[in-house]
Amino acid sequence: MALVEVNDVVKRFGANTVLDHIDLTVEEHQVVCLIGASGSGKSTLLRCINGLEATEGGTITVTGRRVTQDDIKLNRLRRDVGIVFQAFNLFPHMTVVDNITLAPRKVLNLSRKDAEARALPLLERIGLAEKAGEYPDRLSGGQQQRVAIIRALAMQPRLMLFDEITSALDPELVNEVLHMMQELAEQGMTMVVATHEMAFARDVASKVCYLHRGQIIEEGPPGKIFTDPDHVRTAEFLRRTLDAGRM
Repeated sequence: MALVEVNDVVKRFGANTVLDHIDLTVEEHQVVCLIGASGSGKSTLLRCINGLEATEGGTITVTGRRVTQDDIKLNRLRRDVGIVFQAFNLFPHMTVVDNITLAPRKVLNLSRKDAEARALPLLERIGLAEKAGEYPDRLSGGQQQRVAIIRALAMQPRLMLFDEITSALDPELVNEVLHMMQELAEQGMTMVVATHEMAFARDVASKVCYLHRGQIIEEGPPGKIFTDPDHVRTAEFLRRTLDAGRM
């Protein structure tokens, strides 16, 4: 069984259909990049996979649990699924290490000592061990985003969802975050990434899905999508992206 199975999913906000009969499969250790214009449904799809948004039709199964059933235990699901947004969402009144250890202590019932034993090596790995006692406002945007990723990883999830996490960063800080994500991919982390970073999608993804008006118009390996797309809309989107200097 695939780690994520999305079958015929429909999501509406009022009269607006945001996801229009979406199908998607994510195998373990895959990196799936969702590309497409703003408003195409990428972020909503991620939120549905994590149970943050209810759906009006279809089914979503994650790590063997059907997300779309009424009695799904969302806290149990989210132990296995981490999500990182473009807004860092760090608690400003808590230090870096307290931000990272909060969920393991509250959700997994780890002691502070055990939670910090998870957190500190992760901070060391990304070169921020010396920032453990700092507050978020003393960190750069890129450092805050990396801490947000580490906070999700501290739960030891099987799946990571990334929602345009470089969009709020200054251009010079984007690469440090993308480099961290590339390392996660190399280590075998299963990821679904909504992104406008086409070079990252081209170089790191196992599969690329192009969304247009709530539908996956085309999907396939990045070598095919970026060099020889089948659908004219995909080709037009990539041409506009290239003209805008985003590849």
